[in-house]
Amino acid sequence: QVQLVESGGGLVQAGGSLRLSCAAFGRTCNSYTRGWFRQAPEKEREFVAGISWGGGSTYYADSVKGRFTISRNNAKNTVYLQLNSLKPEDTAVYYCAATHYSGTYYTQSSSSYDYWGQGTQVTVSS
Repeated sequence: QVQLVESGGGLVQAGGSLRLSCAAFGRTCNSYTRGWFRQAPEKEREFVAGISWGGGSTYYADSVKGRFTISRNNAKNTVYLQLNSLKPEDTAVYYCAATHYSGTYYTQSSSSYDYWGQGTQVTVSS
C-alpha cells in the first residue's frame, strides 16, 4: 500500500506563491506517474499538473500553465508543486495522486489514479 501526504498549503495574497509537497510512504512510487488535482467548493475535482515517473514529461492544465511547476525527487519519494502568481480562483483543496498508467490521457484523468492524498487547502485572498 501507498500513503500520500500533502503539505505546504495555506493562505496567501493574490500574486503570491506557495510550494506544495507530497511525500509517499509505504511502497515506493518512483515508477508511478504523479499528479496534482484540485477541488473548489461546489465544483468538480480538476486536473492541475502531472509528471512522468522519470520527470521527463510534464503536463499542465491551461489555467495554470506558466504559473505552476511540477517536479519530483525520486530519491525522496516526493513530488512538488510550485504555485506562483496565485489568483483567487486558484483557491481549492489540492490533492496529490499516483498512478501506474502513463501518457497524456491517463495523467490528466482522475479515474486513472490508484492512490490519493488527503488534500491540503490553498486559499488566495484578493
